[in-house]
Amino acid sequence: MNPDEFKKLVMESLKNLPKVFRRHLKDIEVVIADRPTVRQVPTGRKSVLGLYEGVPLSDRDHLYGMILPDKITIFQKNIERFYRNDAAIRKIVRRTVRHEIAHHFGITDQRLRDMDTY
Repeated sequence: MNPDEFKKLVMESLKNLPKVFRRHLKDIEVVIADRPTVRQVPTGRKSVLGLYEGVPLSDRDHLYGMILPDKITIFQKNIERFYRNDAAIRKIVRRTVRHEIAHHFGITDQRLRDMDTY
């Protein structure tokens, strides 16, 4: 998939989030990269499809401020390595964007597993 088409999928995934969630995405940057850097791959993981970097909303207090925006990175080449057709890529991009947004709200991987979202 060409980079412009992939970017469109990511932007559509964000646009299609429920309004209640979108309104809390003011200080967050969503970017697309081919693959993660060595620093971005968590210990024990071989690959990642997306990554949230920042301070979850649930961990912020009244002293939070003057900090760079949170960042979500979606890794195009990693996704394309595991998902070969456009329909599968579209579905996993939507799922990955929502997964990383959940981290922005403070929902951990374990909680997502407990909620049966994996």
